[in-house]
Amino acid sequence: MSTQTPQVTLYEQLGGKPAVEAAVDRFYQKVLADDRIKHFFEGVDMKKQIGKQKAFLTMVFGGPTNYTGLDMRKGHAHLVERGLNDSHFDAVVENLGQTLTELGVGSGLIAQVAALAESVRSDVLGR
Repeated sequence: MSTQTPQVTLYEQLGGKPAVEAAVDRFYQKVLADDRIKHFFEGVDMKKQIGKQKAFLTMVFGGPTNYTGLDMRKGHAHLVERGLNDSHFDAVVENLGQTLTELGVGSGLIAQVAALAESVRSDVLGR
């Protein structure tokens, strides 16, 4: 019989489903207003995009796994062809950090989220 306390996931620390949903909704408001990156979302079904992002982040943060989208490299290849680069990736991470700050997430948890984002930078940018 184990006496270890179960590890609390990042998903739980952030506030679970309501927190992820609020963060993704606010995040995309920022992204779509950001002149540096909004052009990448022209013609995108944002309702579908937001749903996929909620499922993806829920999975990445340690919550229920319902994500059925492509991996990061395949899912962003068409954007790399359109010029997606480090400055755009940085803008996305910046918007995510600002969103979490506005929602009252502590700097330690934001740092964990940023580290997860950085861990996929090369795949997103096709390197």
